[in-house]
Amino acid sequence: MSDQVYKDMIDVMTTRSLAGGGVFGGKDIPEFYRVAKALFTPEEAEINNAMPLTTFSAAQLAEIMERDAEALGKDLKQMADRGLCSSYMKGDLRLFRAAPFVPGIFEYVFMAGTTTDRDKELAKAIREYKAAWQAETPIVIPFPLQRVITVDETIESGHTIHTYDQVKTYIEANDYIAAATCYCRHAAVLRGEDTHGMPMQVCLSFGKTAQYVTESLGGRMLTQDESFKLLDECREAGLVHMTHNTTDDVGYLCNCDKYHCYAIKMILQQPHPSAMFNSGFEPRFDPDKCTACETCLDRCPAIALEMSDQDVPEVDLNLCFGCAVCATGCDDDAITMVAKEVGYEPPPKNNAELMQKMVAAFSGK
Repeated sequence: MSDQVYKDMIDVMTTRSLAGGGVFGGKDIPEFYRVAKALFTPEEAEINNAMPLTTFSAAQLAEIMERDAEALGKDLKQMADRGLCSSYMKGDLRLFRAAPFVPGIFEYVFMAGTTTDRDKELAKAIREYKAAWQAETPIVIPFPLQRVITVDETIESGHTIHTYDQVKTYIEANDYIAAATCYCRHAAVLRGEDTHGMPMQVCLSFGKTAQYVTESLGGRMLTQDESFKLLDECREAGLVHMTHNTTDDVGYLCNCDKYHCYAIKMILQQPHPSAMFNSGFEPRFDPDKCTACETCLDRCPAIALEMSDQDVPEVDLNLCFGCAVCATGCDDDAITMVAKEVGYEPPPKNNAELMQKMVAAFSGK
């Protein structure tokens, strides 16, 4: 069973990726098998392959697999505690959900912030799988899967600020908010790379995901006030607020750096980065206040700024994310964010609408 079960996983993970708008599915290459075997035992791989796409209980999966529900429930909980699927309680019933590689397992396995030999092996194996995937199948993003939320305190007065443009919308709307270790930066630590002093436990999740992260992945539950203080720390460090490109189905808020964030690196490889990753705002520079200190150039995660002949920054709007990292680092208050006049489409309402737009973009309609 051991070899065949991993081969069967190729189609399973591909289907999950397509269903959830993910990037990496399965692929019949050596790097896939290394990742799969590092993540799953053969028995866990069999369970993973049998999971439906919808939320399920241990009893429901036991019926599919013709297994004992109690024993299977224990196996599923152990898998959830290791980031191989998600789980949460609905009343007295524990429910589970299968996870794709991205977004999902490749992030979950690093959120606990542990540094075991297995963690180090996974960090290397996952990076090699991503590199091998891209070498064979370059990633082309036809429609934004993720979006940036600008820092609304930097928006110039007179501009409309929608609720989906405000981080506080998602903080205030959720009773459960959790912070976990940034998986991109922690994977870098496991590979022996420099994290440039960036804060680590700043990956935010909401609702059911927050319950799972705190129960299984070492996250800590936050109050709303604690959440806002954490976001202030992220802004000072020059991190980018990033989330799912919908207005309603928002379960997480990542705070990303320019050194290790895989989403940022992947976006910058696209022909038109800002079209696939944007907040709908762009920076405006006040030449009377600007002292040409170039702090904004150093902070810009997209490397979208350069100094003009007039010693005022100029922005390449093909690269600019509209994140406001430049504005939050300007001690002279010379930068404000203004709404983009063209080139920005408001986010889809929910995941179903997002998938419709993805399909239409792939087909060229």
